[in-house]
Parts: sequence; structure tokens; C-alpha cells
Amino acid sequence: MTTFEDRERAFETKFALDEEMAFRVTARRNKLLGQWAAGLMSLTPEETDAYAKAVVQAEFEEAGDEDVVRKLLGDLTAASVDIDEAAVRRALDDRMIEARRQLLEAK
Repeated sequence: MTTFEDRERAFETKFALDEEMAFRVTARRNKLLGQWAAGLMSLTPEETDAYAKAVVQAEFEEAGDEDVVRKLLGDLTAASVDIDEAAVRRALDDRMIEARRQLLEAK
């Protein structure tokens, strides 16, 4: 085995771990975001769990965060919560920081 091949394997392993961590952070962020939105809509604890799972699933509709923002904004508006897209995006950013913190502490 050459040094170049060892380095290549190490970079591939690191890339895979980084991608897995990014996926986990995004899933945690979306769960936290769903819980936040459920609180604004005054959902029951059971409804909150189901809604948080639905927000996590919304991430898989298309690449990026637009599908999650669209779902939250639509659901909050339908529930007569007075909120705009900028507030949803701020909450998304805040929950991303919290999700990273939680996963780093769990290590």
C-alpha cells in the first residue's frame, strides 16, 4: 500500500463521516423546527411528535431547505399563526445551531 492510497482512503473515510454528520444535524434541526412550530400551533404532545416527524420527512421532497420552509409556512399560516418567511428562516438557523450543539455534546 502506498502513502498516496492511504491518504486517499483517509479522505474518503472523512468525507463519509462528514456527510453522515451533516445528515444527522439536518434531521435533528428539522425535528426541533417541527417542535417549535407545533408549539406555535398549540398542538398536543402526541400531535407534536407526529408533526416533528412530518417536518423531517418534508426534507426529502427536494434538495435544500425550501421544502421545509414551504411546509412550515403553509402549516403555520393555515393554523392562523401570524408569521412570515423571514421568521421561519431565523428559526431554521437557530435550530441548526442547537442541533449541532446537541449532536456534539452527545459524542
